[in-house]
Amino acid sequence: MKLQFLGGTGTVTGSKYLVQSGNARVLVDCGLFQGLKQLRLRNWAELPFDPASLAAVVLTHAHLDHSGYLPLLVKSGFRGPIHCTPATYELCRLLLTDSGHLQEEDAEYANRHGFSKHKPALPLYTEEDAEKCLRFFQPVGIDREFELAAGWRAQLQPAGHILGACSARLTDASGRLVFSGDLGRPHDPIMVAPRALDAADFLVVESTYGDRLHPAGDPCDELEPIITRTIRRGGVLVVPSFAVGRAQALLYCIHRLKAQGRIPANLPVFLNSPMAVDVTNLYLRFRTEHRLGAEECEAVCRTAKFINTVEESKALNARTQPMIVIAASGMATGGRVIHHLKAFAPDPRNTVLFSGFQAAGTRGAAMLAGARTIRIHGQDIPVQAEIAALSTLSAHTDAAETIDWLRTCTTAPRMTFVTHGEPVAADALRQLIERRLGWRTTIPEQAQLVDLATLASRART
Repeated sequence: MKLQFLGGTGTVTGSKYLVQSGNARVLVDCGLFQGLKQLRLRNWAELPFDPASLAAVVLTHAHLDHSGYLPLLVKSGFRGPIHCTPATYELCRLLLTDSGHLQEEDAEYANRHGFSKHKPALPLYTEEDAEKCLRFFQPVGIDREFELAAGWRAQLQPAGHILGACSARLTDASGRLVFSGDLGRPHDPIMVAPRALDAADFLVVESTYGDRLHPAGDPCDELEPIITRTIRRGGVLVVPSFAVGRAQALLYCIHRLKAQGRIPANLPVFLNSPMAVDVTNLYLRFRTEHRLGAEECEAVCRTAKFINTVEESKALNARTQPMIVIAASGMATGGRVIHHLKAFAPDPRNTVLFSGFQAAGTRGAAMLAGARTIRIHGQDIPVQAEIAALSTLSAHTDAAETIDWLRTCTTAPRMTFVTHGEPVAADALRQLIERRLGWRTTIPEQAQLVDLATLASRART
């Protein structure tokens, strides 16, 4: 096997791993770059391989930093199967078409208001492009071994994180190559824990929070005072949220707080993301992948009023009474939440609450760092609202939890590649793996090509 790192290096976005065995090529994950402009520009660059040469794609999960480049891959000539779990397929049906739609919408808005440097501004891909790529998905059951190409086998094992998320195991005559995917927390209040690692000759592990430990505690205890003080000011709580996973966790916490009488039962809550609405309903369908019973799952779905139309979304910005608005996107990079930020961020009575990782270069990262203005649609919007963050609601393992998962490997891998993390986080995890486990570990660079057979022979000597 040969392994090339085409994303997720030095950053938490754009995950793409090209694996070659014999004459066959497979791509593991196919994500969009997000955040800093120099990263986003990579989405427009030509791939360093011919998409038509790929035998298959394997997806670890549906988040756009792992799946969002697929419409372009198909548009560029890929015609093989896209393997993933059934839940990942259902989520990709929502995420990819929504991504295409938003890109068309943003390009149209930029052209109408004339603030883009490009004449005309064009979407990276369209909703139609996304729908075309869905034809190539071939969902496979969790734990079922399947053939990737001649002499190749693959298997997807639960990784927690979100519905359908898995670690991917690729096997050929030379050994077993495992990709952790994004690892969920072992005691997540909703998602089941990641499956034990078992065995790997070579391992690619994520390091999103490789340099820190998550605070212990109930996220409801952290969320309650933020809601309470915002209400007392007569303000609005705006929560930029990832539509998949995070929005549902927030609704679960709000449901619990209301049921326990810790926040007013009549406090209006709005879920302003048609996609998040559809995702929330999927929790009823894929109940074996999370901890919620049917009754509690239905109660969570009833916690918020679902906002579907643009007109309803605009009407929220005219409301002045206390309320909670949960809207995509989680890093405030696009979607309906940026219109809410334009309306509510300038008012000190309000609160903007971030509930997940904020990649460098995003509006979310800037606001958490204390930015007093944010750029939206060519305008500088004042930030006078309280800026808060939830530290107990992460969907990724922290450093200690990652080490605990790695300990479940029955033998030390010949090499462990640390990816999907900002440089400080990735290096912290590398050092921790070397100190705690004594494993050979490296941090690959963008476009680096590794011959695993050569690594294996070096390890034996």
